[in-house]
Formats: sequence, C-alpha cells, structure tokens
Amino acid sequence: MADVILEMKHITKEFSGVKALDDVNFTVERGEVHALCGENGAGKSTLMNILSAVYPYGEYSGEIIYNGEECKFRDIRDSERKGIVIIHQELALSPYLSIAENVFLGNEITNIKNVIDWSKTRKKAKEILEKVGLPDENVNLPVNKLSVGKQQLVEIAKALAKKVELLILDEPTASLNDEDSKKLLNIILGLKERGITCIMISHKLNELSQVADSITVIRDGKTIETLKKGRDDLNEDRIIKGMVGRELTNRYPPRESKPGDIAFEVKNWTVHHPDDPKRVVLKDVNFYVRKGEVVGFAGLMGAGRTELAMSIFGKSYGSNLFGELYKDGKKIVLRDVQDAIRNGIAYASEDRKDCGLVLINDVRWNMTLSSLRDRFSRHCVIDKNEEILAAEEYRKKLNIKTHSIKQITGSLSGGNQQKVVLSKWILANPDILILDEPTRGIDVGAKYEIYEIINDLAKAGKAVIFISSEMPELLGVCDRIYVLNQGEIAGELEKEDFSQEMIMKIIMSHTRREKQAI
Repeated sequence: MADVILEMKHITKEFSGVKALDDVNFTVERGEVHALCGENGAGKSTLMNILSAVYPYGEYSGEIIYNGEECKFRDIRDSERKGIVIIHQELALSPYLSIAENVFLGNEITNIKNVIDWSKTRKKAKEILEKVGLPDENVNLPVNKLSVGKQQLVEIAKALAKKVELLILDEPTASLNDEDSKKLLNIILGLKERGITCIMISHKLNELSQVADSITVIRDGKTIETLKKGRDDLNEDRIIKGMVGRELTNRYPPRESKPGDIAFEVKNWTVHHPDDPKRVVLKDVNFYVRKGEVVGFAGLMGAGRTELAMSIFGKSYGSNLFGELYKDGKKIVLRDVQDAIRNGIAYASEDRKDCGLVLINDVRWNMTLSSLRDRFSRHCVIDKNEEILAAEEYRKKLNIKTHSIKQITGSLSGGNQQKVVLSKWILANPDILILDEPTRGIDVGAKYEIYEIINDLAKAGKAVIFISSEMPELLGVCDRIYVLNQGEIAGELEKEDFSQEMIMKIIMSHTRREKQAI
C-alpha cells in the first residue's frame, strides 16, 4: 500500500465569483517528485497557495490531510511548522542581505539572550549550501551578486534550513538556461534520495518527464488525471493532450513567409556597460529585418540579446552608444523610449512583471497605456468609451482569460499577462516589434496562441524581432536567425539551414576565434 504524505480533497476556491478550483482532488506519495501541470490559469499555483496557506483556511472549501492529520493552516508559518515550504516563481530573497542572512531569514539562529549568533549562522549556512551544490560559495556575499541559477539554489537552501519535509517548487527553471536547469533538476533528484517529497510546477514538459514519478494534470480548475511512471506513458504529447483537451499535432502554426522590403536596419551598433563605460557589451552589430519577416536572435545566456534590444529601444540600456538605425531606408535618431514609440518601434520586455506591466492596475489600463496619446485622447482628454471598446476587442482577439477588463492584471496567470503585454504594443500599431522571451514561463497552449499572433503580425507586414533561449522555438517560428555571441554577430542562418547543431557550431567557432585573438 502506498505511503501517502498529502491528500487534498474536494478543494474549491473562488475569486470574484469565478471558480479558480472546482472540486480538485490531489494525492502525493511520500518521497516522490510529483509534477503538477496545466495551462496558464488552470489553477496550479492557486492549489499550492492553498496548501502553503498563502490562502488560509476559511478562504476555500475542502480538506487538507497531511501525514494522516487534517490541517487548517492559518498562515504560512503554520504550514512551515509542519515542514511544508513553497518556493515561488518570483524569488523571495532580500538582494542586499548576505547569503547566510537570506538562508535563515525569518528562521534566525539566536543565543540564550535572543541575539543572532552569527558564527553559527555562517557555519550552518555553509553546511546547507554544500547540500545544494554550492560548497565554495562565500556566505557573506550579497545575494544580488549571484546568478539567477545560484539564487534559486539559495532558495532551496533556505527551505532546507526550515527542516522541509514537503517542498513545493513553482516554475523553478523558468528563468534558467539549460545548464542551470540541469543542475537544479539534479538537486531535486538529490533531495528525493534524502527522503524529501517534492511537488513541482513546470511548463517545461521535457523536464517533468525526466524527474517526475507522478504527473497530475489540471484543466480549467479541475483534476483531469494522474499519470504514474512505469504505469502510464509520460511522453510530452500525452501530457499536452490532458492539458489542452486535444492532441496538439504541431507545436508551431504553419505560416507562409513573404518578406517585403527592408523595414529596419542596424549598422555598426556598439554599446558600453551602463556602470562601466570602458566595458564593451555590444561590438559592431549589423543586422536587418524585412516587412512581414520574423527574425530570431539566438545565443547563450550573457550573449547580449536583451542588451541589444533595449539599447535599440530608445537607449533603454547602456552608455556610449554608437552606430546608426534606419527605418524604411531613412536614418532615425532615438533619444529615448518616447522617440522609439513615435517612430513605430515597440519592445516587449522579457520581464513582464517589472518592465512590461503595472500589476496593481487593471487590464484596460495596461492595454491602452502605450497608445493613450496617439489613439485614445483628443486635446489631452482621454476618450474612455473608445478605450474600453479597444480593450474589449483585443481581450477577445487574443483570448485573454479574464472575467472583465477591469480585473487587476497581477491576478491573471502568466500567459494571460503576456497577452496583455502583446495587446498593449499591438494597440500602439508599431511597424517593428521586438519580442524578448515572449513565451517564457507559459504553457504550450498559450505559446501556440502567441505564435499565431506573431504570424498575424507578420502577415500584416510588421517586422518582428524574436529573442528566445529555446532553440526549438526559434527554429519553429523564425524566417532567419542571427546568432549572437559575446556581444557580436557570430553568424546568420537562412530557413533551409536551420538546426540546433548549426547554431551551437557557430557559437563554438566564434568563441574559438575570440580566444585565439586574445
């Protein structure tokens, strides 16, 4: 008989009269890695927020049975005392505190006088860091000096310091590159060997099939099925069918490419670091994109893709910028973001929460923000009716799952937030649209819808620049690909030459040339 550590029975949760969870049942066996997957807005994070008491007892109906005992958690501390710890997608670290201080934040080691014992804190922090694969890290180093991958490991160390028994990881690899993702997955498997039970939410289905013992699929707030390794087929197509309710035979919608004249061209673009004017971040970058064309930018983390996009978009990044920009064959000078928008250039940031949206405002406000002056105001007075009509039109066009355009944007799922970002820029009617990691942290169904939006934009003659860390996505969406490495264009690929191997070959070849030149 299975040793069950957790049962969630008949869980129902509503927001503003809308059921986010509807009679969900969820069972986890002790010592397993149990994956929870579903489309954005399916209710995965809501279910885990109930378990960890982000939504305390009384704000939902149903039962939580943990270690054979019914639990009615009043707050997060209640659940943590039982050994349940959640690591959210947005890391909850204090950037200017040291690693040791973050590991024991809210769980400080004190002496008999209730004063923090720093010697023991640093010693224990070092011991825990060894368990998560950071044996040589300086525990006195501020957390903001670490890479995102290492910060994720510090979050796990923080959980281990609380004597975790059940660890919940919400999209732990969403912002990590392939190498850091592999390290983190190995850490999760190591935790399993030590008897720690893990619940993992992820949209990277290939990762789930690697590490998960069981996979529970949620769709539209309801439990669809639980698949078990060794009993059921855990391949990606099988999981997707459960998530979206149908077979997704093609991950990328077909598109007939008919590029026109050159819409946008960058010549000899050189950018220096904003904090160190002597350090060159981008060097003599040259590229172009035609009307109706989707041009991708591939490269390893730190290659300079985001820096390139932001520096072009009204000098949002960098210092000592040199080079020339041409739109429709005419030279343009972009002094700031307003200049970029006026010239028909839009940039959808990779960080939708900090740079793409104002989360405390509603969907309508965010959608129309970039086009208020040109489209929705007359003599500096906003036409509210036209604004509402446009927001409703694009809510339907982009299939944004929200009960109203008055819903607070921060309460939407990641995929729907991303669609609001796209709506904001489509409403501004740009000629050149730069998309930086537009599908990061969203499910396959929502990705497909975003790919269709990109196809429609290209069909309408827009020039699309597409930045992604996922090579299969670049190969499936783009007409041409530039490979960026160490701040330089390392190579260019036409559609007929596309392959992951070719992209990596270009990167490695360029790296060797750079080393030989030193």
